[in-house]
Amino acid sequence: MTAVLADTVHEGLQFAAIAGIAVLVAFPVLLFIGALVSVLGSPLGAGMKFVWVVFAFCAPFLGPMLWFLVGKRSAEASLR
Repeated sequence: MTAVLADTVHEGLQFAAIAGIAVLVAFPVLLFIGALVSVLGSPLGAGMKFVWVVFAFCAPFLGPMLWFLVGKRSAEASLR
């Protein structure tokens, strides 16, 4: 009985580890894709869009984070 319980716990831990890794990989990928869509749909000029897209490709986690924290606000403020 103990061996069956140990196997079940082991399988559960494997599933949790795989799920955790999947979340850790999926979050930055979705953040990157969301930032690209947001940059390309923003009212910025073509030059600034290009700069943000290049920055997002060069720094795949930092670039999208900075876009959502700084760039998006400044792009929306320039419309007002």
